Amino acid sequence: MNLLLLADTHVPKRARALSEQVWAAVDAADVVIHARDWVDVALFEELQTRATRLIACWGNNDGDELRARMPERADVTLDGVKIAVVHETGAAVGREKRMAAQYPDVDVLVFGHSHIPWDSVTDNGLRLLNPGSPTDRRRQPFCTYMTAVIERGELHGVEIHRLPAR
Repeated sequence: MNLLLLADTHVPKRARALSEQVWAAVDAADVVIHARDWVDVALFEELQTRATRLIACWGNNDGDELRARMPERADVTLDGVKIAVVHETGAAVGREKRMAAQYPDVDVLVFGHSHIPWDSVTDNGLRLLNPGSPTDRRRQPFCTYMTAVIERGELHGVEIHRLPAR
């Protein structure tokens, strides 16, 4: 099962649209996971239509219309892998310990908010993934997104993809 992980798209405030590279990744994915901050409902609707399956939640920059269409936290089990999707996890310092305590029965936590890619594993085996942002690099050298594979009940092949400068 091929996954595409997105967060902090901020369309149309940070970019008019997602890049063709991201749309190609949407088309190749079996599941698209979006960890919030859509900003406008149009991108949500476009992804919902184009993605084979969309798992999503709302973020701090998302208004009432988006909040009415999705949860604040999305939970899903894909081929035996328990995934939670949220937007905010707090400061980077101590993140692994806090998230391990907060999500003891989850295998993978996908989050956003910082626009900074993150891939780590806690002491209890929780995988923390932040795909960064495909539209707003902030203090990062590149805009980014992630892909991963779930096979036989295990997550592997996590890859951060850099987008060319606009």
